[in-house]
Amino acid sequence: MAAETYLLEIGERLTRLRLSRNLTQATLAREAGASVSSIKRLEAGENTSLDTFLRVLGALGLDERLSAVLPDPEVRPVERVRHGGRERRRAREKAVPAKATDWAWGEEDEA
Repeated sequence: MAAETYLLEIGERLTRLRLSRNLTQATLAREAGASVSSIKRLEAGENTSLDTFLRVLGALGLDERLSAVLPDPEVRPVERVRHGGRERRRAREKAVPAKATDWAWGEEDEA
């Protein structure tokens, strides 16, 4: 799904949540510490700051659910066993296996 589609869906859901709680955009903006124009942009599916989004979630009482979106990186028993109990500190590119030979079928020397 494209980012624009997510933004629109999130905006629609936030609008419905705000209205279900009988809040005006101005009231939500005041409770979130954001501007009314930021709330309008967020609800319209336009780009806003992550800070505004998090403040709105907090004002709607949804900030606790945000942790369910991303898995806890500390819970990786298989990864820890693979690395001997050490934490990974950086990522690296996957190695591309080298070709055993440059020879291929159909390329025999015909003498």
